[in-house]
Amino acid sequence: MAAEEKVIVIDFGGQYNQLVARRVRECNVYCEIYSYRTPIDQIKEMNPKGIILTGGPNSCYEEGAPTYTKELFELGIPVLGLCYGAQLMMHVLGGKVEKAPVREYGKTETFIDGSKEALFAGVEDKTIVWMSHFDYISKVAPGFEIIAHTADCPVAAAACEDKKLYAIQFHPEVLHTAKGKEILHNFVRGICETAGTWRMDSFVENTIKEIREKVGDGKVLLALSGGVDSSVLAALLAKAIGKQLTCVFVDHGLLRKNEGDEVEGVFGPNGNFDINFIRVNAAERYYAKLKGVEEPERKRKIIGEEFIRVFEEEAKKIGTVDFLAQGTIYPDVVESGLGGESVVIKSHHNVGGLPDYVDFKEIIEPLRSLFKDEVRKAGLELGLPEYLVFRQPFPGPGLGIRIIGEVSAEKVRIVQDADYIYRTELAQAHKEGIITKLPDQYFAALSNMRSVGVMGDERTYDYAVVLRAVETIDFMTAESSEIPFEVLQKVMSRIINEVKGVNRVMYDLTSKPPGTVELE
Repeated sequence: MAAEEKVIVIDFGGQYNQLVARRVRECNVYCEIYSYRTPIDQIKEMNPKGIILTGGPNSCYEEGAPTYTKELFELGIPVLGLCYGAQLMMHVLGGKVEKAPVREYGKTETFIDGSKEALFAGVEDKTIVWMSHFDYISKVAPGFEIIAHTADCPVAAAACEDKKLYAIQFHPEVLHTAKGKEILHNFVRGICETAGTWRMDSFVENTIKEIREKVGDGKVLLALSGGVDSSVLAALLAKAIGKQLTCVFVDHGLLRKNEGDEVEGVFGPNGNFDINFIRVNAAERYYAKLKGVEEPERKRKIIGEEFIRVFEEEAKKIGTVDFLAQGTIYPDVVESGLGGESVVIKSHHNVGGLPDYVDFKEIIEPLRSLFKDEVRKAGLELGLPEYLVFRQPFPGPGLGIRIIGEVSAEKVRIVQDADYIYRTELAQAHKEGIITKLPDQYFAALSNMRSVGVMGDERTYDYAVVLRAVETIDFMTAESSEIPFEVLQKVMSRIINEVKGVNRVMYDLTSKPPGTVELE
């Protein structure tokens, strides 16, 4: 997706690099992340309206520490350094950075001393910011003035207003900084003089045009999972090329209750889009492959491999296609080490290698520049129903990893029904105001524990269902949600009374770490 104007983030290994870029985009300005190893000539070619330097784990004065050429600050482009980026700016331009006598970490009271018309416009003289540093700027570079300080940090921020260079020691991108969004908005929209034209309606309109130009009269194949990314991609392609798109939806029988029918309802023959839709009901095939398998990674591998086989069979029936569409989104690109400097968190199946089991000429990835929240906005623009756009995160192997131990049709039924009750009751409690905010992710899983119970006058020996609900910002860490006891009691009562095969319900209080969000 081409953008008329953009701000770039230069990544020095900071943990918040994606968050910085997202905050810039919330100012309606397009933003991309690049490694500090990106050559200065490439930066010049991009002609960015502004540059933001991220934090990082190093000390800028140590040998071998990530750095950047002084020329970056002489381009006439506004630069904002955050934490490590601020220290590096001072270090490169002739200031001094040293080990701090007092390390600052967490919410810190900060006093604003200047730049009230520019960077700190609308920020009170005393504000709360999020600090996380063990080095500090002991002397600002020539031409800079101190514009903020704390009790322990003499240079919480410095500026060379004439050259539009700003260095701030704290993290405005995190929500803990009270006026962080305003500070970034002041830089991006005010100091960088951007128009703020990056919006989802224009993205959708422009991307549809680009797809039409690229595809021409060619054929496109998409593996539709029913998740948010692939559904939004299917809707985007459908609007652009209609019947030239074929979506293959492999229903492995491990989706949440009614989800397979919901996907078909939107994309199938009676749905909202005029495309070729193929649903493969492969549940029995998957259950047969998973019979007797208990080890989580083995289950994941079988489910993944079987998907490839089913999709391959359908692709062969279709024959040669011109394009294979993939739902790659921007975090996939960054986390795979292709977009920034941070450590590769995980390898993504839809970034990099090309499938050799489909006969196609080229891959297209229209969502490659979007963050997840932007994908959801695009989905709403395209007319997808809210229940699909705001669907909770769901693992690729589906309920296969929410069933501890062997997977069977009976266990799938149990966990589908229990999960449906749990999600329905939490939604109702939220509607009634009993729960003010729904957890970031919540679901029911099936343990492999069976225990004795009494139902009516009969002794039972049935399964225990585990309820999970977590609060998280980035899913890297998570805390268990505090669900009101009355809600949990109602969920427990309904599950035991309505779901055959269950006589016990438990609530998982484990945080991440040491646990994970999913049980397997």
